[in-house]
Amino acid sequence: MYDTLIIGAGMSGLSAGCRLAHYDQRVCILERHALIGGLNSFYRQNGRNHDVGLHAVTNYAPKGVKRGPLGRLLRQLRLSWDELGLVPQVGSRIDFPGISLHFNNQFAFFESEVRKHFPKEIDGLRKLVEALVDYNDMGNFPADVSARKVVGEYLSDPLLIEMIFCPLMYYGSARPGDMDFNQFSIMFRSIFLEGFARPWEGVRPLLKILEKRFRAAGGELRLRTGVKKLLTDRKERVRGVVLDDGTELEAKNVLSSAGQRETLKLCDVYQEGERTLENCQPGELGFVETISVLDRQPKQLGHGATIVFFNHSQTFDYRKSEHPCDLRSGVICSPNNFDYAKPLDEGMIRITALANYDYWSSLSPSEYQLAKLRWYDEITATAASHIPDFRSAVIDSDMFTPKTVYRYTGHENGAIYGSPSKNYAGTTPFANLYVCGTDQGMVGIIGAIISGITVANRYLLSGTAN
Repeated sequence: MYDTLIIGAGMSGLSAGCRLAHYDQRVCILERHALIGGLNSFYRQNGRNHDVGLHAVTNYAPKGVKRGPLGRLLRQLRLSWDELGLVPQVGSRIDFPGISLHFNNQFAFFESEVRKHFPKEIDGLRKLVEALVDYNDMGNFPADVSARKVVGEYLSDPLLIEMIFCPLMYYGSARPGDMDFNQFSIMFRSIFLEGFARPWEGVRPLLKILEKRFRAAGGELRLRTGVKKLLTDRKERVRGVVLDDGTELEAKNVLSSAGQRETLKLCDVYQEGERTLENCQPGELGFVETISVLDRQPKQLGHGATIVFFNHSQTFDYRKSEHPCDLRSGVICSPNNFDYAKPLDEGMIRITALANYDYWSSLSPSEYQLAKLRWYDEITATAASHIPDFRSAVIDSDMFTPKTVYRYTGHENGAIYGSPSKNYAGTTPFANLYVCGTDQGMVGIIGAIISGITVANRYLLSGTAN
């Protein structure tokens, strides 16, 4: 009998496991795949290591700053700032037709950009920042309140509003065309008030740190171990799991990072049709991402920005793409353009765009490979209108699609950010079944880790961790 079984060895599952194992709980993390990390994982191709999902770590805080999510993460997991090896961004920008807003990890710089391009909006921006929901109050603000409605009470220029929403939605919105104000607050703070950083060696060392801490505290990690079913009793509790191989494991509690809808679908009462999921809708927003390895540093081509968010019209249309890929907007990231003491060995450009899961999931294996080649060319050509054309310097490439996301996360429709309705409480209809991760409302690497810590502390440690 385990104290807690955790479904998924992504950032949130690993961090929750670390907290619980530290307090002498008997904890087992069950991961269907051969590698830890979920969407924020890594793989090796043609002798190179590639991160999956990592553009940048948000919520950056310099060494010694104890406030904010990063400081809380370090305290709760008993890590030092140096162990994460975070290096801040050089500088990023938002490109709309005829105008660019630059920003870095100093909010005063972004304020100066708004003052330069939208002088009448600076007071409203400051008042908006004062109105943001604090991380500790997340979920206290009604989740159905439109961020666009609230932001419109402070800012009047439609173009500025669209430019602010563009990076926030790309990096954290599961809702087409809008965000709830809680989520807007989280993302605004994490990107504009705190900022971007990246571990010099990518996501792998961070995952290995979490795994090492978990195992050292006595935690059990089972890879290639998928969960087929959650067993429930008629008293509204979960009593254990059935693995893909038929093995049954019992537990006092279950914590799932698989997504709320995906977790409930594992419960036997849902699988047998006794209950419905009509109040738990799946997400629809999928992405493609190209990875281009270069024979030189991006700066040698004249590209020095860390991340470029671009949009080809005055209005940002963030919704499920009607085409295989939506080339009207996107995100260009260079892992090289952080403030490293020494450069990475090779140059790299990553480009993200909205995509249609139905299209990508319907293709045969041969059609899928041909479509990846075609859309890689289309996407990189689009990016070349926003940064110096890097295509002649490409020596290796890869691309993932919403089908890839579905394979490694199990999220319906390959929706990276899960359900459009977030469960900030982390509870379910079952008294001892909880969810953490994307559907609990925290996105990104730091957000996912904080989610695991928060749910573990709140429900599974009986107050001993607070």
